[in-house]
Amino acid sequence: MKYFCIYLFAVNLTAFALMGRDKSLARRRRRRIPEKTLFLPVLLGGGPGGWLGMYVFHHKTRHWSFVLGFPALTLLEYGLLGWLLLRRFLE
Repeated sequence: MKYFCIYLFAVNLTAFALMGRDKSLARRRRRRIPEKTLFLPVLLGGGPGGWLGMYVFHHKTRHWSFVLGFPALTLLEYGLLGWLLLRRFLE
């Protein structure tokens, strides 16, 4: 459980940092981080970090794939995790 918490912290920090880095690159009109790369840590459990980074850096907030995708993935993943944990503790 300890390692899982460390993993979640790391993947959320990565998602947050990628949003900040991409915003910085966008401001300087440099080559950007692909959208697939921005979605990857969110898909791996970093939804809250990506979601927070999106609004802290005001980045991708007009793209519906991000505005709806990040929360949807977060709710799906954390809902599944909660269900799995609940099943485990009820057995």
